Amino acid sequence: MEINPFYVTNNIPDEYFCDRIIEKEKLLKSVFNQENVVLYAERRIGKTGLINHCFNDKRVQQEFYAISIDILHTSSLQEFVRDLGSATFKAVAGQSKKMLKLFGSVLKSFSGSLEFDPYTGAPTFNVKIGDISEPSYTLDEIFAYLESADKPCIIAIDEFQQISYYHDKKVEELLRGKIQKLQNTHFIFAGSERRLIGEIFNSSKRAFYRSASQQELGCIPEDIYIDFAVKHFNACGKQIEPEGIRQIYRKLDGVTMYVHKVLHDAFAGTEVGGICTVNDLMQALNAYLDELSHSMKQLLGSMSQSQKELLYAICAEGPVSGITSAAFVKRHSLKSASSVQAAAKVLLASSLITVSLNHYSLSDSLLKIWLVREGLSQ
Repeated sequence: MEINPFYVTNNIPDEYFCDRIIEKEKLLKSVFNQENVVLYAERRIGKTGLINHCFNDKRVQQEFYAISIDILHTSSLQEFVRDLGSATFKAVAGQSKKMLKLFGSVLKSFSGSLEFDPYTGAPTFNVKIGDISEPSYTLDEIFAYLESADKPCIIAIDEFQQISYYHDKKVEELLRGKIQKLQNTHFIFAGSERRLIGEIFNSSKRAFYRSASQQELGCIPEDIYIDFAVKHFNACGKQIEPEGIRQIYRKLDGVTMYVHKVLHDAFAGTEVGGICTVNDLMQALNAYLDELSHSMKQLLGSMSQSQKELLYAICAEGPVSGITSAAFVKRHSLKSASSVQAAAKVLLASSLITVSLNHYSLSDSLLKIWLVREGLSQ
């Protein structure tokens, strides 16, 4: 069976991983120096893939217990603790009888969730939110367990800025207070919302102020991406027009997930001995937009009229400042500066728009292309 070299998952074999050589070495250097790191990247750029790539490194696997959780879906400390406990069991307790025995003896809160498969004898772990009555105490148990591990532990927490949305506003201080006491356990705090991650780690009023080194992940350079795609098409007896890759890359603002998806589909549609043209790539992009069209319409359906109008206006102008100015409001027939301000607050909170140096733009390049295609941008 032909292997598609353009993986659309976060677990990518080394031979199909595109670039990130410098970024990987920088992150690994921090890991081996047992530093806490903030890894910032816009969504879909590839920060999760980079973390997995580093965790799959043989040196890391030999010398560390690597634990990874994504907390974007969580809304409370209980959920955070549940996911961390499950990930710890999988990554640490399941590696040896010694660590499994220690898990049962140290994590008393989870004792009822530790079972054994009656057929295979393999340990299983199933913890529910209701099992965690005192999350702070259970978190202490998890950290005590990791501190007692026979190898250093590294925990990657994806979408770490999510803790800012928890109802309990003391979670940040609580986590910082516990983390700063750890010696055998270090963290990669990955985030995709620049404003929130910046506030958490760079505001002197916040608990995590300057508590970790910082690394920003940008787009893979265009020329490197083109070389990568041409190489893998050629290795499979296919060809691809570099100009088509260049156009797709620029339309999608170099967003790794989107570019890879289009190349993935275009590769699948190109026969051995054939050539993938610019037109073929554009057709693959349009098919991708068709695939997502229903979810895009649902997204718009969940928004208020003023939010949609502002989204369309920002889409039409690209990075734009002064969205509450009289000129901008008049130019796009918006209701008022106050309604724009209220709509912008919601769009920012839902990560539909982003602001950098007082310039607003759409966060999602694919949404932008779809709005233009559907004739919805003003």
